[in-house]
Amino acid sequence: MKKALWIVSLLPLIATAVIMQFLPEKIPMHFDAAGNINRWGGRGESLIIPLMILALALMWTLIARYYEKKAEKTSDEKEKNGLLSNAKMILICGLAMTVVNAAIQGVLIYTAFTASRGRITESPVDIGKITALVLGAAFIVLGNLMTKTRNNGVIGVRTVWSRYNDNTWRKSNLFGGIAMMVCGVVTIVTTVLAGSGTAAELLMVVWLLLMGAAVVIYSKKVYDDEKEAEKLKADRTEE
Repeated sequence: MKKALWIVSLLPLIATAVIMQFLPEKIPMHFDAAGNINRWGGRGESLIIPLMILALALMWTLIARYYEKKAEKTSDEKEKNGLLSNAKMILICGLAMTVVNAAIQGVLIYTAFTASRGRITESPVDIGKITALVLGAAFIVLGNLMTKTRNNGVIGVRTVWSRYNDNTWRKSNLFGGIAMMVCGVVTIVTTVLAGSGTAAELLMVVWLLLMGAAVVIYSKKVYDDEKEAEKLKADRTEE
């Protein structure tokens, strides 16, 4: 998984470095909400996102390695499997986010190349819509991963209630994972139907906020139910 992460992370840098040779010194670097070019910059600026992708790949690798080292030090088989599972999920999460960033970089490079060559004043593609579609797909992937994580402080539903014990974690992340997948599907559908990239991105933010609120409320409910069950069990024991 680490090899796949680094291969995918290097591709945007290599592709951008090659395409840069065919770009003029000045290329469009930013677009307003309507897709009009409102800032031009040097072609070297197109390397910023690929370098950020590599930095993020290093971060994901180090976090995964942290869990792998913890797994090497424990003799508890259940704990070891949980730590290794988290390390794997973190790398998959990193790979998914890398694909998203690479896709966005691809759109930006294509737009810069087309705009600079054609001397146009607006983006030939709706970057907002492309971004929302790619993120919607990422939500589906990440939501699926959330249902498989073990209790940790890096990925998943990480509220103080969800992390109370393994049961609250499992239930909270199962709900959270399904909610995120639904959010991804809804984001894709509304993006297709939206009239502009700005509207698509605003709708995506709305779905994310609704999803986040629902997940937090549910994790608190799961925690309350768990505490109540523990109290009943303790009362029965005393009797």
